[in-house]
Amino acid sequence: MVKSYSKQHSLDIGVRRIALLLEYDGACYHGFQYQPHVNSIQAELESAITNLTGENTRIKGAGRTDAGVHATGQVICFDTSFSHEASIFVQGLNHYLPEDIVVKDAEYVELDFDPRRSAISRKYIYRVLNTKTTSPLLRGLVHLVKRKLDLDSMREAAASLIGTIDCGAFSGPLRSGKSTIRTIYNCNIETQGNIVALVIEASGFLHQQVRRTMGALIEVGLGNMTLNEFRSLSKLGEARWVAPAKGLSLVDVKYNRDIFDNNTRTREHNVQEVGNLI
Repeated sequence: MVKSYSKQHSLDIGVRRIALLLEYDGACYHGFQYQPHVNSIQAELESAITNLTGENTRIKGAGRTDAGVHATGQVICFDTSFSHEASIFVQGLNHYLPEDIVVKDAEYVELDFDPRRSAISRKYIYRVLNTKTTSPLLRGLVHLVKRKLDLDSMREAAASLIGTIDCGAFSGPLRSGKSTIRTIYNCNIETQGNIVALVIEASGFLHQQVRRTMGALIEVGLGNMTLNEFRSLSKLGEARWVAPAKGLSLVDVKYNRDIFDNNTRTREHNVQEVGNLI
């Protein structure tokens, strides 16, 4: 059992900012961001921080994942007046967190570090199980598509999105005046066994962008949309197909310098591990 770390076990040296690397199963949560009267990742984390440190704090996250979306590389930060070694926060917070949220690493950072604004890219993986029957073990992590997908057409469509483009067609509702221009550094379809995965890295993402992108790519793979129709989505209107949240994971957030131990960070973008979900 992890002991409680009270103020007597620390030396107050002023406010410091600490960054955490998180993994979570989003199935039981109404998204990352705090919402009154419902479960959220943020609320669980802030409660655990209070239990550990006695401080009431607000955390900042790199990505505001939607309800049901998972993460293996979410980054958050908060300010604390305690001078514990960073490793104490890993051990202590995991003691107070539920089993579906885990702190994988912790490091002190500069006071002006912001996990969202300081990020230079984010990477998501959307996983589809392309087989005739579901998998009881994977059902919470993949979207089942029973018909055979045309992977070559999906890859060609995905590659057409690379570059600095208007992503508005792949977004959910947006507030007025919000820019829809994003730079997509990588957008590819990778496979491992019956798992078909969209791996996409960009400077930032609009609301539901990855799920709508994968929804449209599935339509291409099923032969319901041509490549020319896919390429014209930005001119013709929104991508109406929103893939279910459970297939999506935030797997990496990059900064100008490495914050966490490279041995701790996920390697899920590697094709060898796309299907390694059990």
